[in-house]
Amino acid sequence: MKKLVFILLFFVQLLSAQELALVREDGKFGYISKSGNYAIQPKFKIAKNFSDGLAAVQENGKFGFINAKGDWTIQPAFDDAKYFDSGICVVQKDKKWFYINKKGEALKMPDSEKVFDFEDGVAFIKQNGKVGLINTKGVIVLEPTYQLIKSFSEGFAQAKNNDKWGIIDKTGKVIVSIEYDDLGDLYKNTTWAKKGESFGLVFANKFSPIEGVTKIWDFNTQDITYAKKGDKIGFIDLKGKWIISPKFDKVRAFNKNLAPVCEGKKWGYINLKGDYVVQPIYDDAEVFSDDGLAPVKEKEWGFISTAGKIVIPTQYQITASSLISLFKKSDKGFIDGLSRVKFEKKWGFLKPDGKILGDKWFENAELFQK
Repeated sequence: MKKLVFILLFFVQLLSAQELALVREDGKFGYISKSGNYAIQPKFKIAKNFSDGLAAVQENGKFGFINAKGDWTIQPAFDDAKYFDSGICVVQKDKKWFYINKKGEALKMPDSEKVFDFEDGVAFIKQNGKVGLINTKGVIVLEPTYQLIKSFSEGFAQAKNNDKWGIIDKTGKVIVSIEYDDLGDLYKNTTWAKKGESFGLVFANKFSPIEGVTKIWDFNTQDITYAKKGDKIGFIDLKGKWIISPKFDKVRAFNKNLAPVCEGKKWGYINLKGDYVVQPIYDDAEVFSDDGLAPVKEKEWGFISTAGKIVIPTQYQITASSLISLFKKSDKGFIDGLSRVKFEKKWGFLKPDGKILGDKWFENAELFQK
C-alpha cells in the first residue's frame, strides 16, 4: 500500500512539474506538453503562461488560475493578474493591485507606492520615491534607500544611488560598491563597469580599467566577453586580457567555444583562437545553444551544427518571445531540445532532427514554462 501511495505521489509531482507551452488555435488558448499533445485543450479567450505551477486565464471577463491539469485552483475573480513567483502573485481588483497566495487569499504587505512582482523570493518596495526589498513574509529586508534597483539575475541586481551604480544581493548586501557610472551583470564575482571615462572589469569589488576600451558587454556562459576598442570589437577574459584582438564589426557571445562574428555585412563563427570555423557567408547569426545548434540566416533562418553544417534548412523565422520578463536569456535558438519558430504565418517547435513537435502549427506559441 505504501509503495502504491509513493508511486501515485511521484506521478502527481511529475505532472505538476511538467513544462507546458501556451498556444492558440482557432482563436482560443490552450497548453501543450513536450509530447506535442494538448495537456489543456484550447478553450480560453485570454490566457497567460505558466509560472510557479499556475497560469492566469480569463473566464467571463475575470481572471483566475489553473494548474497543469487545467483545474481551477483559484476561481476567476480578478480584473487582471500577473505571474506567480515563490507562491505569490500580483492581481488587480476594483482598480487596486495587491498580492495573493496560491489559495487566492489577499496578503498584507508593507505600504508601497507601486506593487511589484516577486522575483525568486523578493520584491521591490517603493516609499517616498526610494526603492528597497521585501521577502515573501512581508518583512522589509532592505529599507527603501535606492533610486532604482534592476531585476535580479542569479541572485544579484544593479542598484543606483546618488546617480551611481553598484550591485547588491537579495539581502541588500552591497557586493560591488555603489560608485560606478554604469555596470553589467555579475558573473563569477566579476562584472564590467564604467568609472568616469574608463571602462574595465570589477573583480572582488576592485576596479581595473582596460586601456582604450569604449564599451564592454556582459559575460554570458563562458569566461569570455567582448569589448570595443576604436571602431572594432574583440574578446577579453575575466582578467581583462585580450584573447582575440578587436578586429570585428559586430560579435555575439561564445558558447560551445564558438562565437558569431561579423565583418562587413556577413556573419561567420570563430573559435577561441580567433580563427574562422564557419566562414562569414550568412546575413545574420546567433549564439550556439547548449544543444550544439546555432541559428543562421540566409533569406530566412535555419540551424547549423558546431561543425558548420546546415542541419535544418534556412526556411523559418525566429523572433524573441513576448515573455521577456520571465525568460531573460536569449530564446532565438534551441532551449532544452526545442526551438520556437515561425513558418508560413504559423508557430511551432522544432526538434534537433528538424521535425516539428507533434507535427502541429499554431496561430501563436510561447516558450515552455512550468
